[in-house]
Amino acid sequence: MEIRECIMGRRSIRRFNGESIPEETLREIVEEASFSPSWKNTQIVRYVVVKDKELKEKISKCTTIWAGNEPIINSCDALVCVTVIKGRCGFERDGSYSTYRKDTWQMFDAGIASQTFCLSAHAHGIGSVILGLFDADSINELLNLPEDRELVALIPIGYPAETPVAPKRKSVDDLLTIL
Repeated sequence: MEIRECIMGRRSIRRFNGESIPEETLREIVEEASFSPSWKNTQIVRYVVVKDKELKEKISKCTTIWAGNEPIINSCDALVCVTVIKGRCGFERDGSYSTYRKDTWQMFDAGIASQTFCLSAHAHGIGSVILGLFDADSINELLNLPEDRELVALIPIGYPAETPVAPKRKSVDDLLTIL
């Protein structure tokens, strides 16, 4: 798949067909996502993949901030919990902040890695959707995440059971300013 086709063809998938994703495919997707750029090459993003149905159901109960998340999680083959190692992005070796953005660079790195993960999944024929509405503290406890980790996104993945049409995009003239 060519990059333009991959970028323009990827959609948020919220319904999956139930087919299991092979572990080797998951490993390839994570390997490809590992090439995402990061602050001073800190590579802080870590993925926790939940395939256990009972644990996915418990996590889905922590996403009822938006009721639509629960059935998405319960129907996916795997729930990818995107985490970051805290306190490494945006800092100098002496512990001071490098920019006025302080430690918010970790969210930038997590966003790049999440998009790269989703594009790689799409290239492998796997659908995904990035979810951001959840009770992080409850999910951290369910996953038994270490104190140095922060949960930043949930990505349900699976083979698509739908083919959504691309939503209308803003024109390049609306998006681009050249000075």
